[in-house]
Amino acid sequence: MIQTLIADAVAAGARQHHACQLLGVSARTLERWRAGATDDARHGPRPGSRRAPPNQLTNAERRAVLATVNAAEYRDLSPHQIVPRLADAGQYLASESTIYRLLRAAEQLTHRGRAKPAVRRPPRTHHATRPDQVWSWDITYLKTPVRGQFLYLYLVMDIWSRKIVGWAVHEEEAAEHAARLVREICRGHRLNPEGLVLHADNGGPMKGATMVATLERLGVLASFSRPGVSNDNPFSEALFRTLKYRPGYPAQPFADLGAARTWVAAFVRWYNHDHRHSAIRFVTPAERHAGRDDALLQHRQAVYQRARARTPARWSGTTRNWTPIAEVQLNPEHQPARQDARVA
Repeated sequence: MIQTLIADAVAAGARQHHACQLLGVSARTLERWRAGATDDARHGPRPGSRRAPPNQLTNAERRAVLATVNAAEYRDLSPHQIVPRLADAGQYLASESTIYRLLRAAEQLTHRGRAKPAVRRPPRTHHATRPDQVWSWDITYLKTPVRGQFLYLYLVMDIWSRKIVGWAVHEEEAAEHAARLVREICRGHRLNPEGLVLHADNGGPMKGATMVATLERLGVLASFSRPGVSNDNPFSEALFRTLKYRPGYPAQPFADLGAARTWVAAFVRWYNHDHRHSAIRFVTPAERHAGRDDALLQHRQAVYQRARARTPARWSGTTRNWTPIAEVQLNPEHQPARQDARVA
């Protein structure tokens, strides 16, 4: 019957190993049945020995072992530490491997005490429905003529509009520079930053005392990536890739601090006012930040509707979606994909 069910499933398009898993047999067993190695193999799995091992522990002995290893004296120790201590006390209950097997069966084979590894949870999800709700910032290296010596570009962007709201280039990484930049952005935009979320990675300037004190004084909520996880700060990482893969990015290192600042200023003007960003329906970040994207996208929608009315045969479905992006999420929670494995 099992062979018939699997054959029907494979004929209907299922994979053989998935069908075997659902029916509780291995692919190797199925091959042995089909080969007809023995009469028992043709009628089911090979029967194993039903005789209990003569040296296995009794139920009472198993309970005694678990009670001992869970006692206050031993509960923070591994079986390799417990067995010798029991021997010093003149007691033998079981070997280390047997204790491990009993702990595994009782679902107690986990890290004990402070050895338990820390769980790094994803950063909190932040939602932006208008400008100046959630900013993202980071620092990237700019090469200089001196090998191993760099300039440091500080970039702050609004994730809702993708606009670069502030930047600076310095000769060193420092929390003081970052704090000054945030203060200058808020003052230049005449912005009350109370409740604003500023997301960054776990670098030293991001968590420096000066930076933290500045954010607390301004009422800005600090948000950080997990240590060693680069894609927890995706907006800044994508911006740096755009910057360094621009056709106009210098092939040679920046001659000095002034040259770097001049080039970055030109890039920011292009990015904010000329670059049509794919994630915001190909409007510029400055247009979206100023609220002009709705009218632009409505105009594009009307253009497409008129084009479809002129030549309807060229359109097999709806026109291109020019609806404005209403919400942007930073580190959204991912729902696990459903796995519906079915045998036809």
